[in-house]
Amino acid sequence: MPNSKEEISIFKPYLTVKSDYVGGKPKPATAPNQKIYKLSSNENLLGSSPKAIAVIREKLLSLNEYPSPTDARLCEALATFYKGELPATQFMGANSGSELLEMIARAFLDVDLECIISSPTFMPYCLFAEKQGAKVVDVPLKGDQFDLDVEGILAAITPRTRLLFLTTPNNPTGSYLPAATMKKLIEALPSHVVTVVDEVYYQFTDAADYSTAMPFVKAGKRVIAINSFSKAYGLAGLRVGYAYSTPELISYVKQLHRPFLLNSLSLAAAIAALEDVDFITQTVELIQTEKWFLYPQLDELKIKYWPTQGNFFLMRPPVSPPVFEAKMLEQGVMVRPVENFGAKGCIRITIGTREANEALVRGLRTVYTTL
Repeated sequence: MPNSKEEISIFKPYLTVKSDYVGGKPKPATAPNQKIYKLSSNENLLGSSPKAIAVIREKLLSLNEYPSPTDARLCEALATFYKGELPATQFMGANSGSELLEMIARAFLDVDLECIISSPTFMPYCLFAEKQGAKVVDVPLKGDQFDLDVEGILAAITPRTRLLFLTTPNNPTGSYLPAATMKKLIEALPSHVVTVVDEVYYQFTDAADYSTAMPFVKAGKRVIAINSFSKAYGLAGLRVGYAYSTPELISYVKQLHRPFLLNSLSLAAAIAALEDVDFITQTVELIQTEKWFLYPQLDELKIKYWPTQGNFFLMRPPVSPPVFEAKMLEQGVMVRPVENFGAKGCIRITIGTREANEALVRGLRTVYTTL
């Protein structure tokens, strides 16, 4: 037995790591006649899928019953949604894309292992990796257009590397990974590296050379794609996400599934949302129309911003992000500082409805004239 005076810690040191990630703020309390436009969390300002809302109402009187013990129904619906490109067994559901990222980190990372990110990017990749005791290697995006540093990533791979996180379109930059670049990188990776392609904003892309991870999964590459119902489908409050991958990888990560993982409302709503083609079409058309409404307004104000493939855009104000955030809130518009994503001096703004975007432009004009 150890000396009774010797203190033995019961805590894993890597679970005491403090996260630098701060989520989006909720709407503040306001006066009854004051309207706040929340353009800080990349939410769908059209609301939620009507088909999802309808099925939730139907399910409200059966909350005394347990939901399906597995995600099988959702996986079958996903296989249909993807027109049979993959069987249902190559999909998995979870409580948000973030939970899937955490499960993947638990499945592949450990003390003395490594993962690679490219900042600026979604910082929970780092949080989940560090909470497994793994080392995070950052190969930053290159240049003013935030291009992926393929050569830098390949040079950073060691025998300890297990995960590579790619985000396309990327949060918070709005940039994307061209299909040829993704192909070049994935085909050059050693077999001990699993590529996680976070494509939760894929519906909003209009680039001709954009690609999801689907072709690489179908080709048997060690790739896991992450998707979410929070953005285009407007179901952020229900926390539903899904992944697809090869039979080998998806069956391995599914070992971390809990019974009754998805609650009955989330499960039913996600399945219904997949069939809501009209709502997705309306949402995508809104973003495509409104970003082209905003660009000339931003140009007129001489604002430094980046064209986007997402439902948000990145800009750099002439004052510090916290100061700019506060000034915009005074104008009734919530925006998001993203320095903790690695985008120094920058703000991310959601593209909303015409009403919200006009309020944004008025707020920007007022703030910029007072700086």
